[in-house]
Amino acid sequence: MATPSTSPSPSDLTREAAGRCALAAGLNRGCWSAGAARPRAGKFPLVDRGVALVSMAGAIVLGATSMNDITLLAHHAPVLGPEPSDTTVRRTLELADPATLDKIARVRARVRAHVWSLIAATPAGFPWLTIAGKLLAGWLVLDLDGTLITAHSDKEGAAPTFKKGYGFHPLAAWLANTAESLAMLLRPGNAGSNTFADHLAVLTAALRQIPSRWRARLLVRVDGAGASHELIAHLLSLAGRRRTVLFTCGWAITEADEQAIRLLPAAAWQAAVDQDGAVQEDKHVAEITHLLSRAAGWPAGLRWIVRRTKPSRRQAKNLTAFEKATGWRYSIICTNIAAAGGIPGVPGTHHAQFIDVLHREHAVVEDQVRTNKSMGLRNLPSKTWVVNCGWVLAANIAADLAAWCRLLGLYDCDDLVRHARARVLKISRTWPWKEAFLACWQRLCALPAPA
Repeated sequence: MATPSTSPSPSDLTREAAGRCALAAGLNRGCWSAGAARPRAGKFPLVDRGVALVSMAGAIVLGATSMNDITLLAHHAPVLGPEPSDTTVRRTLELADPATLDKIARVRARVRAHVWSLIAATPAGFPWLTIAGKLLAGWLVLDLDGTLITAHSDKEGAAPTFKKGYGFHPLAAWLANTAESLAMLLRPGNAGSNTFADHLAVLTAALRQIPSRWRARLLVRVDGAGASHELIAHLLSLAGRRRTVLFTCGWAITEADEQAIRLLPAAAWQAAVDQDGAVQEDKHVAEITHLLSRAAGWPAGLRWIVRRTKPSRRQAKNLTAFEKATGWRYSIICTNIAAAGGIPGVPGTHHAQFIDVLHREHAVVEDQVRTNKSMGLRNLPSKTWVVNCGWVLAANIAADLAAWCRLLGLYDCDDLVRHARARVLKISRTWPWKEAFLACWQRLCALPAPA
């Protein structure tokens, strides 16, 4: 496709990325072939379903919050052709039953493998994480977390949430390296936070999205809401001769845990460090594995790291009697990162301070949640469950396309796409980054198509 005469918009870039990666074409061939492409007998769609889905994802990047907002793409018609109608989009999303979603997941995984090979071939290479000054080369970091989506009207599956709201409680997995949304399970608002079956489904779906040759070294982070015997046992079972799986998991503190903390000598506490490796003298970390009576009921090889901080005014009202007496607020991390050796290939990662900062970096998932909510997940547009499942899928594809544009077209624009250790895409109404967007467009157009 030729370079447009004006600066391409974010949607132009994401739709071009989808085209160059053959995402829409793959969806058409693998998901909506034969009868699946004809939701109504005797009717043939004028717009391919894969094109409709990817177009909706492009509109979501521009801020679409409903299927009617597909008209946001109208001004791109001279470059990318006419946009599908909102009716076509709805009919496409209505096909998001479990069988079709499984086929779409397979196509996304194949396309992702091709995209990752292109990312690795860029001058910047694949984005390995650096935490507290240590480069985790070769390690993929998955973050599992839930979020809440408010429903402003009665919708199928909407229910009261644990925060006394009303809506949905999806559970998702993001890849911290690339900011891709690997998997998301739409759930009713009253779905449990630590339901193992849901965590298993999302983690399994996320692992399917990772190309096989990249699965050798995985690090999974889960907050305290997801901690359970079943999940930790499953994470331990994923490791094998050819694959190393490490994890950090939040831990709900009990009186037994507080007793272990009480037994810690003052000298055991060490100053914590922040994400950049700087010492935090007002926060401390220690290991309590050897003092924890509950450890006997859990698999061997686990470690428990405790962190203490001065409570904020908001936190003060929720402190336990032990915390009020000591003047500290405590949190505990459970991990299988060994005390001898730490993360293989990364020296110094066995220390309690590093494990603490590694797990706290899980907070970046909140940024991904906010990004997803700003791209389609602030509200679900339909009254029907299946259409909203399709919308969640489109929002996930939108997040992936935005990530691919950054990594394939803007990898050398640090002042444009980096802020606070995260990659963000700055968009100004006055377009001061015209040349950067043009360069991104040209690079995307030059990408080789998948075989």
